[in-house]
Amino acid sequence: MSCVKGQPCEEGKKRRIAIAVLGLMALIFIGLSFASFLDSRGQVVPDKVEYAGHDAVQGKRVFQSYNCMGCHTIVGNGAYFGPDLTNIYAKTGPAWLEAFLPSASRWPTRTAVQVQLQKPEIAAEAGVDSIDAYFDKYPAAAERVERRSAHATIMPNLPFSSDEIGQLISFLKYTSQMDTKGWPPVPQVDGLSFQQATQMPAAAMSASAATPPSDDDSAALVDPVALGAQLAEENGCTACHAADSETLVGPGWGGLYGSDRALEDGTSAHADEPYLIESIMDPEAHIAAGFDAGVMPPYAEILDAEQVGAIVAYLRSLGGEEQ
Repeated sequence: MSCVKGQPCEEGKKRRIAIAVLGLMALIFIGLSFASFLDSRGQVVPDKVEYAGHDAVQGKRVFQSYNCMGCHTIVGNGAYFGPDLTNIYAKTGPAWLEAFLPSASRWPTRTAVQVQLQKPEIAAEAGVDSIDAYFDKYPAAAERVERRSAHATIMPNLPFSSDEIGQLISFLKYTSQMDTKGWPPVPQVDGLSFQQATQMPAAAMSASAATPPSDDDSAALVDPVALGAQLAEENGCTACHAADSETLVGPGWGGLYGSDRALEDGTSAHADEPYLIESIMDPEAHIAAGFDAGVMPPYAEILDAEQVGAIVAYLRSLGGEEQ
């Protein structure tokens, strides 16, 4: 198409405008690309976050290797069979997660969280050293303990090692620090209100735990075996140990009493009453072969001698060589 002499060529003008627009778009793209890599975006990065010496980057790999997104979401990405985990660390804190993850098929009890809080590194991460202060700081943990404590969950026990648990919590700590721009959204419906589930204050939870048993309960608990079974349930022991020989997080209790146990250091021990008492009070004293150290917390500050004796009586009732 030819241009009229003395007049600008329309086709050439359009071409120059198109080139100018493309050039402007390229500059905008380059500028936005450059800005996306600036630290000034204010987003936390996983290699800057750690939990009790564990790396959030490694925790992300644990999260992926166990296909956690097959059931859970992080900032809405994943499946919706389980709750969104983006802010779970900020809501429930490290001690609740430490109590839950090794035996996820049962919700942690107050005692199970308290046992984890005994560990100096976990208390340091939580910023508190008492269970009441912990529940004041993490009310979502208090609500879960009050409403779900010791109940079964639909989540299976996963074969996490102690290092993997720490790494996974580090990753969840990182996601809790992300700027999610308001995710998850809060539903707003005219005429309706969405209230949080009623939370029992920590002091009330303590009082409830200390309530004396009824006459019927007292009669039943005269038997140390029955008392031991109840204590094992209340203190979260049955989340990790089966009453038969099945291996869960820890060894099964069926046939344990009076048996000879192979230990991780190559030695063996006889599972008599002194052995079991020491294993409950100080689990690091005897690590069973095939199991990791540091998974079971000590109960020396949680259970008294009479309670430990009742649990041992219950273990003895589950079968073994010395009956």
